[in-house]
Amino acid sequence: MQWAPSESVPFVIPWYGRWILPTVGQVWPKPQQQTSSETFFVLRPTMFQFQVVGERCDIIDEAVRRYYQIIFYPGDAGRIPLSYPPPPTPIQEHPQFRAFLDSVEIDLKQPCEYLPSADMLESYNIKIDTADNPLKATITSDSVWGILRGMETLSQLVYSSAETGVAYQMNATEITDFPRFSYRGFMMDTARHYMPLKTIKKMTDLLAQNKMNVLHWHLTDDASFPYESTLFPNISRYGSFQPFSHIYTANDVREVIEYARLRGIRVIPEFDSPGQPRLLTECYDDNGILKVPDEYGAIMPTREENYVFLQQFFGEIFNTFPDPYVHMGGDEVSYYCWQRHPEIKAFMAANGWGEDYTKLEQYYFDRLTTVTQEITQNQMRYIVWQELLDLNITLPTGTIVEVWKGDYEGLSFNEELARVTKYGYQTILASPWYLNYISYGLDWEKYYLAEPLDFNGSEAQKNLVIGGEATMWSEYVDSVSVIPRTWPRACTVAERLWSDRSVNDTALAALRLEEHRCRLLRRGFMVDPSNGVNFCEQEWDM
Repeated sequence: MQWAPSESVPFVIPWYGRWILPTVGQVWPKPQQQTSSETFFVLRPTMFQFQVVGERCDIIDEAVRRYYQIIFYPGDAGRIPLSYPPPPTPIQEHPQFRAFLDSVEIDLKQPCEYLPSADMLESYNIKIDTADNPLKATITSDSVWGILRGMETLSQLVYSSAETGVAYQMNATEITDFPRFSYRGFMMDTARHYMPLKTIKKMTDLLAQNKMNVLHWHLTDDASFPYESTLFPNISRYGSFQPFSHIYTANDVREVIEYARLRGIRVIPEFDSPGQPRLLTECYDDNGILKVPDEYGAIMPTREENYVFLQQFFGEIFNTFPDPYVHMGGDEVSYYCWQRHPEIKAFMAANGWGEDYTKLEQYYFDRLTTVTQEITQNQMRYIVWQELLDLNITLPTGTIVEVWKGDYEGLSFNEELARVTKYGYQTILASPWYLNYISYGLDWEKYYLAEPLDFNGSEAQKNLVIGGEATMWSEYVDSVSVIPRTWPRACTVAERLWSDRSVNDTALAALRLEEHRCRLLRRGFMVDPSNGVNFCEQEWDM
């Protein structure tokens, strides 16, 4: 066979046939520690069961049901289990065959937590035919969230073998695993294109199957306001694309939160303030003439009734979303309408602020945090985009800052991290993982190699980086394209945030990513090819 070198992919491309051979039974993201042997077990769908030997709760019971389905009937409850022609000799005569594995023990050592949280424990251990656990398989963790991550790993250890003719085979393995970063998220934008609940749930499944743990739900923006507020229903009635179909009711939100909870996924809403939802501040032109029709700027910061509204609205949000963190946005605030509004100009003059509108924005955020702390009894916590620090705005203690500026703005995300972490706030990174920017060919390498701690800073600064997230802004994607556009590219972000820093060989990662892409396809997700010319044993069939 002849080979053609290529600078655009991390492997050598052959002149014909598939470009690479995927791994078999390898886990994504790569576990922290794993030892395996060539001896294997055979799983039988009609005999297999998970045995809960430790603590149990609804999360465990639902996971047992779900992972049995994922292992044996992926993607379609009515699908017949995968099968091969019977081998010429009984499988028991294969030299590496150990036994039929008809059960896996689930051993949760501590009572279940009800909700995933910022400090949830996700470590777990798997023992399959180890010296101290012979001919048995056990998943052990001190946390229900670790059990979920372990069950996902176990499901990926199962593979089919054309060589043995076995459809469900698993090697003897021991794994000790835990995440490198505590915040491993994905931002889903449902404001620029409405995403139906079914799409949001599929995205949540994909997060869980890549051991990500945060759905950052960018609910509203200047394009639309699809969140239906119980207290203020007119906002979505007039602000959504279509108030009878393109909205998220309180029941819809609860359904998403419950679906995510059962998978160990936090749901953090974003209501961008004060800039993106262009409401409340009337816009004047340079001659002091009111612009019409319906041109508004950032939220009017000088009127007391607006803070009454914000207090009631965010009080509702806090009671609707169980996670204490709310993303307040704060990016790309235009001062155009503020600078021309006569009421605001008078307010600026009265406070001696001249033309420094960052002082007005500081005033707004001070008032916003005060009223939201009052209504939530000091329980609400904040995430903001980095612009607020760029403007030297002081933020409440405990605020998390999200860094998004990088190459696309002609900046280095490493330099931005070094600068932002000097302020002493916890930080999450998004800059190198804007997946909405696409290009022809293989582009996952740049996401995979983006290292969150590769910046010039002290150890204390680096300890402030709690993780990161992939983002998919939806100007040019909707429910038709958001999943294939995102995956498997987001898988590389998941591994960067979970696995050890030393796991950075793209040539080796390509082989495992190829297997994982086919795995996700087999599970019923329409995900894009990851490495050029190839095929999957079970292809997508509309």
